[in-house]
Amino acid sequence: MNVLLIGSGGREHALGWALAKSVKVAKIFCAPGNAGIAEVATCLTLDVSDHAAVAKFCAEEEIGLVVVGPEAPLVDGLVDSLHADGIRAFGPSKAAAALEGSKGFTKDLCQAQGIPTAGYVRCSDLATAQAAIDTRGVPIVIKADGLAAGKGVVIAQTRDQANAAIAACFEGAFGGAGAEVVIEDFLQGEEASFFVLVDGEHILPLATAQDHKRVGDGDTGPNTGGMGAYSPAPVMTDELVQRTLDEIITPTVKGMAERGMPYQGVLYAGLMITDKGPELIEYNVRFGDPECQVLMARLQSDLAELLIATCDGNLDAVKAQWDDASALCVVMAADGYPGAAKKGSVISGLLAAGQSAGVTIFHAGTKQNGDHIVANGGRVLGITAVGATVKQAQSRAYAAVSKIDWPDGFCRSDIGWRAVAREEDLA
Repeated sequence: MNVLLIGSGGREHALGWALAKSVKVAKIFCAPGNAGIAEVATCLTLDVSDHAAVAKFCAEEEIGLVVVGPEAPLVDGLVDSLHADGIRAFGPSKAAAALEGSKGFTKDLCQAQGIPTAGYVRCSDLATAQAAIDTRGVPIVIKADGLAAGKGVVIAQTRDQANAAIAACFEGAFGGAGAEVVIEDFLQGEEASFFVLVDGEHILPLATAQDHKRVGDGDTGPNTGGMGAYSPAPVMTDELVQRTLDEIITPTVKGMAERGMPYQGVLYAGLMITDKGPELIEYNVRFGDPECQVLMARLQSDLAELLIATCDGNLDAVKAQWDDASALCVVMAADGYPGAAKKGSVISGLLAAGQSAGVTIFHAGTKQNGDHIVANGGRVLGITAVGATVKQAQSRAYAAVSKIDWPDGFCRSDIGWRAVAREEDLA
């Protein structure tokens, strides 16, 4: 079958790379893709906001599966439109995508379903938000309600920081996404990511991961879309995985079905592991980036088979097999990120870096410019390595990074530090 992949980031490169290994897949198209995705797919210009144009392309190219990578087309209802035309598409409906599209919706669902999460209040004006901050105190978490490319969250340590964050939202820093603000109590613990596939009824657990949102070493500086990740997450013991399924995932799937918006697709739970156990920070309705890179590096099952089973309601008939190895991804970003990133700089040494043992390089913000690969975004590359331990995967990834010649790029030097410390403690 032919596959259409929607997106242009490292997540989409990882999905395309995994799909290209499937015996079920004949040809992959990607809209719009990037310089790395072009190695496994035919990249094309297609306005994914024009649902009729996407459906027309699918009919012309006999597309058997559309895989929607990013959140924006899901929240825009692309899957609904494709389903209406009889086209198999992986991802939730517009209604179900509210789990990511509206943080307030998710918090209300958690409250109704008894799902452990931080206390919160929804605010639609500055005065109400300021009053909530005064009442709840600091530290406190300020979230733009809608989609903000992973940057609409501020953990405020002082009232001044909190007031500045809510002012930025209501003054339009995130466009319509900040028209409403969710203010949450601060949770203390260690973050982890847990992924499942859901076909509307059945749940297939995938794997755990941990990412690094902060731009600087030691998890300092502003939040980003993600500066690196590793899988599995050592903090997620078998007991915590089962509790997450029982206390968070299953009640969510049940609650969505009861509301007439059954969930189909990948469900990504961002967790805080507190003294009480796992608590939900947020849901994403797509694979994480860069978590997808480390998941695909470990996945041994046929990805296309899993995605088709999700779409067709047959998840109870398939299993996901994983490599016991660890995988770690180091994101290389353009100078200026997460602010205005410098574009157009030439990146060299990718061939040598990609030939390093256990290493795969996933492209995100890149494009081909003549004979050169150039930066074309904020997060540009995901240097991903597998190893027997997180430490070995980390060493391999950074050894590959050292072979890349890109003066206008940077990366963190400590991705995986918590997991490495755990391994050393157990040694």
